[in-house]
Amino acid sequence: MMDSTRMSRRLVLLGGAALGLAGCSNAVGQDAPSRLDARVDATRDFLRRTYPNVAPMVQNAKGVLYMPLMTEAGFGVGGAYGQGALRINDVTVDYYSATQASVGFQIGAQQYAHVLIFQTDAALADFRKAPGWVAEAGAYYALPAGGVSMGTDTITSQQPVVAMVFGQSGLMAGASIAGTKYTRIIPSTF
Repeated sequence: MMDSTRMSRRLVLLGGAALGLAGCSNAVGQDAPSRLDARVDATRDFLRRTYPNVAPMVQNAKGVLYMPLMTEAGFGVGGAYGQGALRINDVTVDYYSATQASVGFQIGAQQYAHVLIFQTDAALADFRKAPGWVAEAGAYYALPAGGVSMGTDTITSQQPVVAMVFGQSGLMAGASIAGTKYTRIIPSTF
């Protein structure tokens, strides 16, 4: 009797653990990388179409991190999350997540895209070797609004990292990547 009770408990525990693990997904075999790459392609094409003067800066970049969809929401306390791809010579080399937390007067939600354009080998190397790179003063923010013509000018060409936020939609004022933490990931379904 004692052995059958132990056996029943073990089976229940093992069955519960198996169900718990089955609920977790690391997206292996779910084609998440190709879906994310498709979103990155669409973001790259939108950027080139909407801001054609940016094309030379992107072509001459050492690497470009495309974040096709950042979702941000807040009500006093807020946060943002998105996934994207780092491309070197327009080939995906790594996938990244971007997370951001904020506290203060805020209410609403929005979505936007952004890119980080790495213009020096040192800036790209620093980004890739960091376990969690945080966008702060190291990035020059080029925030296009209403069709502003962005391109390589004297200021942007001297910056090691140029960040652009674009394609905003929603009911939240402003979008910034200051304080956003980028971490290398295996893409997941979203």
